[in-house]
Amino acid sequence: MPEDPSPATRPGLVRRAEVRLPTPDFDADMRYFIDALGFRLDRIWPADGPAFAGLSGHGTAILLERSVNPAPVALRLHVDDPAAFAGGEAELTTPGGHRITVAHADPPLVIPETAHEFVVRRLADSDAWVIGRAGMHYRDLVPQRLGGAIIASHIRIAEAGPVDDMVHYHTVGFQLIFCHRGWVRLVYEDQGPPFVLGAGDCVIQPPEIRHRVLESSAGFEVIEIGVPAEHLTTIDHEMELPTPDFRPDREFHGTRFVLHREADAVWGPWRIPGFEARETGIGEATNGIAGVQVARRAPGTAVPATRHDGDILFGFVREGAMSLEPDGHPRRDVAAGDAFVLPPNLTAEIHGPSDDLEILEVALPAGFATAAD
Repeated sequence: MPEDPSPATRPGLVRRAEVRLPTPDFDADMRYFIDALGFRLDRIWPADGPAFAGLSGHGTAILLERSVNPAPVALRLHVDDPAAFAGGEAELTTPGGHRITVAHADPPLVIPETAHEFVVRRLADSDAWVIGRAGMHYRDLVPQRLGGAIIASHIRIAEAGPVDDMVHYHTVGFQLIFCHRGWVRLVYEDQGPPFVLGAGDCVIQPPEIRHRVLESSAGFEVIEIGVPAEHLTTIDHEMELPTPDFRPDREFHGTRFVLHREADAVWGPWRIPGFEARETGIGEATNGIAGVQVARRAPGTAVPATRHDGDILFGFVREGAMSLEPDGHPRRDVAAGDAFVLPPNLTAEIHGPSDDLEILEVALPAGFATAAD
């Protein structure tokens, strides 16, 4: 037998929900919401001296209430064309003093210009885990976020079992999910039934693809990269996953979904001598927006100092250890769980790479040159 729904969600118990707006100028505010903001009048009482009015519009219900000494309320209206709405004003005030903000319903995605810096973020130095969406624990790997150009998060779930997630999507330019430890079960729009992402595997979540995290192992850890750093997550209450169609070649805003399995990887020479790497196919799927590779030590080959001419070059040490020595900076030891960012045109040398060293590298754009010094 299915469980009874909670009292708040049982059919028939809740008929409407309204935002209460007390106002000292009842008549003028009612006309303002109707004439200037496009709301409609649904209910009004008492007839001989109205003091309450129920209005609705744009997905919001308002109970306007005559009051002598109210506190102002702030509302936000999301419109398709702010310039054509209410005279193009971004901030409005009703006759009764309530503040109305007019915002774009679908604002363009803005990726800030990269504020380049050399970054090292060591796991041993950080206890700054915070509880984020769906109860997952987050650790920021690039605290200043390169001026808002990128966010890199180390995410973990301590206990095995279902994840309290919903079908949702992200308004992003690029987003990577790389499984570092354990496993997680995921499902994506038009990408078939749920599947397990294991350690060493990764996916890219194209802009606005609907997806859901279903369950994970104990000790699950993932590295998540998002561009730009601040982006919107939207819950889709209508779509059910999995979707009936399997469309692996579908493009979402110019990007295809990629599921890269470590077990299927082909290893070849990396851009830095002394290493070999596996290509994930993400550069091709994003039309060059971003590239993702995993590099590992190839013992017996010298490692020269190098520099690159890309925009963002992020590294996460999955296994092993090494030291990084960029020009003008002290040598920094990094080990498993540590992250770093190397800005363009900065010569850096790798010292003492362990034989088990493995690095996840994320580059934006995918195509860039590396020069050995």
